[in-house]
Amino acid sequence: MKSQRTAIVTGASTGIGRGIALKLAAEGCDIFLSHLNEPEEAGEVAHTIEQLHGRKCVVYQGDLCAAETASQLVECAISAFGRIDILVNNAGITRLGKVAELTPDAIDLLYQLNYRAPMLLTGQVSKRMIEKGIRGSILFTTSSRGTRAYPNDAVYGGLKGALDRSIQSIALELAHYGIRVNGLAPGAITVRPPTEYHEKLGRRIPIGRMGLPADIGAAAVFLCSEEAEYITGITLRVDGGLILPGMPESPRQDPDNIWGKLN
Repeated sequence: MKSQRTAIVTGASTGIGRGIALKLAAEGCDIFLSHLNEPEEAGEVAHTIEQLHGRKCVVYQGDLCAAETASQLVECAISAFGRIDILVNNAGITRLGKVAELTPDAIDLLYQLNYRAPMLLTGQVSKRMIEKGIRGSILFTTSSRGTRAYPNDAVYGGLKGALDRSIQSIALELAHYGIRVNGLAPGAITVRPPTEYHEKLGRRIPIGRMGLPADIGAAAVFLCSEEAEYITGITLRVDGGLILPGMPESPRQDPDNIWGKLN
């Protein structure tokens, strides 16, 4: 990856976003980090980026569920760095529930944050890239749930599947400008201290463990690098083989109830 590039990483105060931001910084990127309401964690990530990797990190707090936040965030990033080379649309939230019990508010939350926000950010950032002639890279964090159907997952998984499809169209739109657009589809990733559930699930994943944020970060670095300059419009699954055998995300061993308890 080229040094002295700039990257926006949304939802980067913890978890997968943090892993991506740290890996990009380690490869020479200055980072514009956004979060909703985790100033202490975001500050710790910024400190690590600046002290360990010697890169600049700007922290932005805002609610991406609000449509106007996308343009405000991008304007702040341009003001801070002058240009944007990489956008990582990572911010999102997981909400599962039976379709008969879904509320309008729950659906709106998932749509606004998990789908509308990355679409708006991509529009804003790609416009700036085109204006400056930047052959940039745009990444979306999707999910293996966008490919594999699970009960109680019609909206979250459905919207991740929609992102996978949208990535392909956006890649076609922006290829002429040298802007590459791809997705990363994590499987079961450990983003908090592991429990017995996570240990059992990890043993059932073909690779033999749960994924780590650093695993996703490494894949992000590759897709943003010159080594991947001929790759666009794909969603790269990073799941340790989780969904290859069609197994559910459940550690239950009961062959008569492989989907786990549904009631």
